[in-house]
Amino acid sequence: MKKLNPPQQQAVNHTEGALLILAGAGSGKTQVITSRIVRLLRDQRIPAANILAVTFTNKAAREMKERVISMAGSMADGIVISTFHSLGVRILRRDIRALGFKPNFSIYSSSDQAGVLRQAMRELGLDPKQSDPDAILWRISAAKNKLIGPDEFKPQSNDRLDLATAAAYPRYQKLLKGFNAIDFDDIIMLSVKLLQTNAAILAHWQERFRFIMVDEYQDTNASQYLLISLLARKHGNLCVVGDDDQSIYGWRGAEVQNILNFSHDYPGCRLIKLEQNYRSTSSILDAANSVIKNNPVRSEKALWTAAGQGREIDLIVAASEEDEASKVVESMMMEQFSNNLYWSDFAILYRSNAQSRAFEEKLRLERIPYVVVGGMQFYERKEVKDAIAYLRVIDNPGDEASLLRIINFPRRGIGDNTLMRLNQWSMEHDCPLFEALHRVGEIHDISESSRKAVLAFHGMMKGVIDGFGRNRMGEQVNALFNRLRIEDELYRTLNDAAQARKRIENIEQVVNSLAIYEEHNPRGTLSAFLERIALMDEDKTEENGKDHGHNAVTLMSLHSSKGLEFSHVYLAGMEEDLLPHKRSIEEDPTVAEERRLCYVGITRARQHLTLSRCLTRRKYGAVEERNPSRFLAEIPEHLLVEVNSEGNGEKMASADMAEDFFARMLGD
Repeated sequence: MKKLNPPQQQAVNHTEGALLILAGAGSGKTQVITSRIVRLLRDQRIPAANILAVTFTNKAAREMKERVISMAGSMADGIVISTFHSLGVRILRRDIRALGFKPNFSIYSSSDQAGVLRQAMRELGLDPKQSDPDAILWRISAAKNKLIGPDEFKPQSNDRLDLATAAAYPRYQKLLKGFNAIDFDDIIMLSVKLLQTNAAILAHWQERFRFIMVDEYQDTNASQYLLISLLARKHGNLCVVGDDDQSIYGWRGAEVQNILNFSHDYPGCRLIKLEQNYRSTSSILDAANSVIKNNPVRSEKALWTAAGQGREIDLIVAASEEDEASKVVESMMMEQFSNNLYWSDFAILYRSNAQSRAFEEKLRLERIPYVVVGGMQFYERKEVKDAIAYLRVIDNPGDEASLLRIINFPRRGIGDNTLMRLNQWSMEHDCPLFEALHRVGEIHDISESSRKAVLAFHGMMKGVIDGFGRNRMGEQVNALFNRLRIEDELYRTLNDAAQARKRIENIEQVVNSLAIYEEHNPRGTLSAFLERIALMDEDKTEENGKDHGHNAVTLMSLHSSKGLEFSHVYLAGMEEDLLPHKRSIEEDPTVAEERRLCYVGITRARQHLTLSRCLTRRKYGAVEERNPSRFLAEIPEHLLVEVNSEGNGEKMASADMAEDFFARMLGD
């Protein structure tokens, strides 16, 4: 408690009733949350099993749990510190029978979802060329995040995609249930449905979690908001932590009103503001405060630091995107040499992923190591998905998307026509596809060789499923993969030994991952292992350069940068129609979320911040003139120094820039 400042101590000492902690960027909120949990355990003697802490990524949950255990030891046994989706799965595994599912349901990835939707569209006669399946899935996801089920979904217009979604959504959901599977968005939607429709189930979970904490509350969507509201309704001991100024995920359903309306939802709640920043210099914070205060609807707060003024903010004005990349990288090289820094101390942030190209080319030219956040993740690779599909069929033979994925991998002479007939017959006879494989002899229009291949595959998988034990799962899976001769298949089909070897190593890593999971979880099951993998989707935006173990410059989008920090940050593309983005200007003239995005970018910097903009950019090959971002005009002139190509600086006339900007806006 000695290390905490007065507002932090107040937050930690609060026990019962609703509490809203408005935690500005870099204000030490994680320490406050963990200290508060430890106080509940140690001083208030609250049983660990009655405490729930929820956040958005596995990484954040893992780090929070490690801190609590290091401080509270065995008193923390039984505490639940998890993501929203892990919490949802916990509820569903216990109670999903009430919704007509089996507890060993599969959680489908985005590629599995696409396969199910394509099947639904085929059955309904919907042409994927006329109605984009990805766009339909996006609409279904958005509906589920607002708790709109297939029966409640109504097209907003006569738009072809809306009509196609209204037709496909019910069939898609029915197919999922037939496969005893749910998709990622179902996890929260079905959890809420369970709690809303079954009083006994709701009472169980309300009694279980008497003290609830939610991190990053500004990022909650409608379904997450309702899930927490239902759980907290009985005891009212809900502590939420967040910052409306960092709400930047509206495009994926986050509703900033959830945190802005918290005091209305919980009358008499206590409000504590954490405004002391432990990350950045005063110059950086003054710039951030000056920008964000222009948002019309927000909770009033202002970051400050005891760390000193620090350097002024550099502004690079470049002729083009290539010139911008050159000047940014040259500035970075000078900083690195002058201050003896690591390359991993630097980050280049941008609004659009397409902006990375020019920076990548310049960094390669200068032989500077870099990492672009957002590359293909391990569990998204084809060969890994194939291997995981085998495990999912072992765990749940009703998982037909996985079954169709593996039935001809490695190739065993089962063609598309055979698969189509099997699928058709299983639907006509209301028979699970796995059982239809065994009854292939009853199906017409399938060749004798295909029948033999189907029966051989079914017999092999039936033997594996029936004999699969809970002990030494890694060894059993390794034996299966050896039996399948996947290595031979990859060498034969790729015609590239090095590429085949890489893919084989990736499949080996699946086995290794299962074996390591068993070591750490002696009572673990295959279902639990697969659930862990499925929930890794939540960490897609959590990658950062340091996680890659490289001394490398990090290139990442502003959305991906949230929660991270770097000594030196370069915020590129400070131009109208880029930051703020053109689409956002059209959708919201106040550009509130874009301003929050700029605020997040500025507050990633610890010691030094450089902003850059271009006078021209190319669009489809044509050169276009660019105007400075309105957010530049919101930064006080005494904080900015324009840097020329020699690295010398002069004070910016920010007032003049603001005057020019508003003159353009008014058409003068």
